[in-house]
Amino acid sequence: MTHTLAEPEVYQGQFGEFTITKGDRLGVVLYRAALMVAALCFAAGTGLVLGRGDDPTVLRWLSPLYTLFSLALGASLLLIHIYMKPLHRALQAFWLVGAIAAIAVAHLYPEPFVQSVYLHPQTLLGVGFTFAALTGIFFKEAFCFNRLETKLLTPLVPLLLLGHLAGVLSPGIESKLLLVWAILMVIFAARKCVQAIPPDIGDKSVFEYLRRESQVAKSAQSAD
Repeated sequence: MTHTLAEPEVYQGQFGEFTITKGDRLGVVLYRAALMVAALCFAAGTGLVLGRGDDPTVLRWLSPLYTLFSLALGASLLLIHIYMKPLHRALQAFWLVGAIAAIAVAHLYPEPFVQSVYLHPQTLLGVGFTFAALTGIFFKEAFCFNRLETKLLTPLVPLLLLGHLAGVLSPGIESKLLLVWAILMVIFAARKCVQAIPPDIGDKSVFEYLRRESQVAKSAQSAD
């Protein structure tokens, strides 16, 4: 009996045909897995804060949860497909700045990390870059897939963080916004898990076109 390998499906893109490889699909699966880890860590941390936020043991648990959340977010930013390379690099740079700031806060203040950020809102001027990167993901997903939860998360995240930084939100409002954020983020990650894979990969002919244009621009600059 002769076994034939299934031919990869050919897609028609804006600038030509392209195929989706196993590596492409694996990248999307890992991207979604990273988003789910980040969402679950954030939800778990939110539950602990809202339920037993005055318990010193709970406060210490929040630091490793935030670390895992940040690492998962960083992984998702490595794997996400964004046509505009400068925007992709900017979101990665935001994450890096936020991660460095978080390490600095963890060492500069005596309280557990999350408590330090809450008690010293000015730390959000650095740590907040992490959430700017997260908001970038929400915006991209809202723009590309028209998802209600990401449309709500895109303004909600900066509203809560900037409101806390400016001191204009009451603790009660902050708690409610934080809970909504956690719930919507889990919904977002869960819905990504059941979404068809090809749309997350995007039009690979666009990536190839932009790559060629970048090479042509570099060659022109070298010639000058």
